[in-house]
Amino acid sequence: MDAVWMLPVLLVLPLLLWTSSTFVFYFKKCFYVAYMMLLAVISIPICILKSGGRDIENMRVIRFMVRHVKYFLGLRYQVSGWEHLQTDGPYVIISNHQSSLDVLGVMEILPDRCTMIAKKELIWAGTVGMICWLGGIVFINRQKTSDAKNVMSDAAKTMLADKIRLWVFPEGTRNQNGGLLPFKKGAFHLAIQAQVPIIPIVFSSYSNFYLRKEKEFKSGSITLKILPKIETKGLTADDVTTLSEQSFGIMRSAFLEISGQTVQSNGPSTH
Repeated sequence: MDAVWMLPVLLVLPLLLWTSSTFVFYFKKCFYVAYMMLLAVISIPICILKSGGRDIENMRVIRFMVRHVKYFLGLRYQVSGWEHLQTDGPYVIISNHQSSLDVLGVMEILPDRCTMIAKKELIWAGTVGMICWLGGIVFINRQKTSDAKNVMSDAAKTMLADKIRLWVFPEGTRNQNGGLLPFKKGAFHLAIQAQVPIIPIVFSSYSNFYLRKEKEFKSGSITLKILPKIETKGLTADDVTTLSEQSFGIMRSAFLEISGQTVQSNGPSTH
C-alpha cells in the first residue's frame, strides 16, 4: 500500500523539478541542510576515533567529507591565486559572506591546520554544531562585545602557540546586496595582536544562480580569488581602522571584478 502512495510522488517530483523554480529552490535548500547533517553524523565518530575529541586536525576529515557536495547542487568553483596560500605558519584568512553555501567554497580551498570563527548559535545546530565543535571552530557571542574581544584575544594566543590559521568573515553576517558590508574590527585586532599576515579571499556574487528573495537556485559557477597577503608586523591597535579599510577596498575591487566576469555564465565550468 505504501508503494502505491509513493508512485504519484515519484511521478510528480521530476515534473516539479523541471517546471517550478520555487520548488527547486526549496528542494535544494532542504537537501543541502539534510545532507550536511547526515555527513556530520558520519564524520563525528571518525573524528572522535581519529583525534580523540575536539582537534583542529579534524578539519581534514570535514574538508574531505564536504568537498563533493557541490556536485549535487550543480555548483563549480574556479580558483585563482593558489600561490598566496603557500605561506608558512599562522595567518588570518578573511572573506566575504553571502550564504551558508560559503561553507562549500571554504572547504574547496581550506588550508591544513585552519579552522573558522563562527557565531555561537551554530553550536546548537544539531549534528552540524557537534562536528563544528570537534573541528576546533571558535565560537563567539556577537551580542556581547566584551566576550567577543576575550575570545579573539585567546584565539590570537592559540594561533601562535599551536601554529594554526583562522578563517573569519569580517562582515559579521550574510550579505546578498551586491557588494560588501562594512567590516567588523575583530579579525584585524586578532591579526595585529598575533602579528600574523592577513590573506583576503573573495567569493564572486552568487546572483547568477542563487537569489533568496526570488526563490531561485540554479546551477552555477563561483570564482574564488585568493589575494596577496597583507603583513601586520609592527602594526598596533592604532592601525586597526586603517588595516580594515585597506582590506575592504582591496576585497571590494576584487569582488566587483570577478562578479562581472562570472555573472554572465550560469553553467558549470570545466575546472
